[in-house]
Amino acid sequence: MDDTDPPEPLPLSMSGALRENIETLSARSRAEAANAPVSHKIADRITRFTGSMTFVLIHLALFGFWITANTIGIPGVPKFDESLVVLAMEASVEAIFLSTFVLISQNRMAERQNRSADLDLHINLLAEHELTRLAMLLERVARKLEVKVDDLELAEIEADVEPEVVLDALEGRGTGSS
Repeated sequence: MDDTDPPEPLPLSMSGALRENIETLSARSRAEAANAPVSHKIADRITRFTGSMTFVLIHLALFGFWITANTIGIPGVPKFDESLVVLAMEASVEAIFLSTFVLISQNRMAERQNRSADLDLHINLLAEHELTRLAMLLERVARKLEVKVDDLELAEIEADVEPEVVLDALEGRGTGSS
C-alpha cells in the first residue's frame, strides 16, 4: 500500500477497542509519513521504484541495447563503448547511489521497528503489572470466600517481573554462563 492510498476499512466483526487502536496507529503512521523530510520521501520513492519490475525491465532494455550495440552491433547505430568501460562505470556509480538510498530507507525502517518494539515492551510490562495486581485481588476474593488457593503458584503469579532480570537471563548473565 502506498502512503497516499486511503486506508482499507476494518472488519465490523473486530472489537471496537481493537479497531480504534488500529485506526489510531494507522493515522499516526500516515501523519509521520506526511511530515517526513523531503529527503526521506525522495529516498523512499527511489527505493520503492528500484525495487520494482519496471526498474528491472528498463535496465534490461537499456543494458541489452548498450551491450548489443557495442558488441554484436546494431545497423545504423555506431559503436560508442566497444570495451564496455563506460557501461561498467555507469553501473558502478548507479550501484553506489542505489545502495545509499536503500540504506537510508532501511535505517528509517529500523528506527520505526525499534519504536514499535519499545511500545510492545511497555505495553507488555504494563499488562504483566496489571495482571499481577488482578491476581492479588482474586486471591483476596478467594480467601474471603474460603476457596482453596495453591500458594506456590499464586506466589509466582503475584511476583512482579523485573525487566532487568529477564534481560540479564536472556543475555546469559543471569544463568552463570558467559
